[in-house]
Amino acid sequence: MRIWRWLAPVLVLALGAGVGLALVVGAAVRPAPLPVDRTPVPLAGHRPCAAVQVFFDAGVPGRDLDQEMLRAAAALADDPKARHVYTETQAEAWVRFQQLFKDDPDLLAQAGPENIPASVTVIPVPGTDLTAYATELGKRFPTAKNAQPFDVNAVRQKVEPDKRGPACPRAGEF
Repeated sequence: MRIWRWLAPVLVLALGAGVGLALVVGAAVRPAPLPVDRTPVPLAGHRPCAAVQVFFDAGVPGRDLDQEMLRAAAALADDPKARHVYTETQAEAWVRFQQLFKDDPDLLAQAGPENIPASVTVIPVPGTDLTAYATELGKRFPTAKNAQPFDVNAVRQKVEPDKRGPACPRAGEF
């Protein structure tokens, strides 16, 4: 019984020191915070892979979709869940559409710049639930046609491992 009188406190101290060391090491290997810049910039040249896209859809005469989109982008400047805000006017979206579907002349003949939506793409801070954030932004911007999450990693999990593309990095864009 005498051995337990001094062994028990030693074990408790050793366990406490081990837990403390684990916490210190865990804090040291935590990834650095990602930079935040909510100043709206054009989407061109960026490749988001974990984001929420808010579409201001065409088809309603008399609406200035680009202005609606720019107002929404400006409103995101103080959103603590937003990390980056990208804009795409109808004209910019039309140019991208033409590049994507350059090999489908029938589709290009049926479409036009007036049929392409303006959009805001928001890359949120890490840990944000994209689906919930999309719902929140859809309510926040009622003139938008819809807000939907876009998550490459969620899609990758549904694809056969040998056919998966690259994983989306923590920063939310390639």
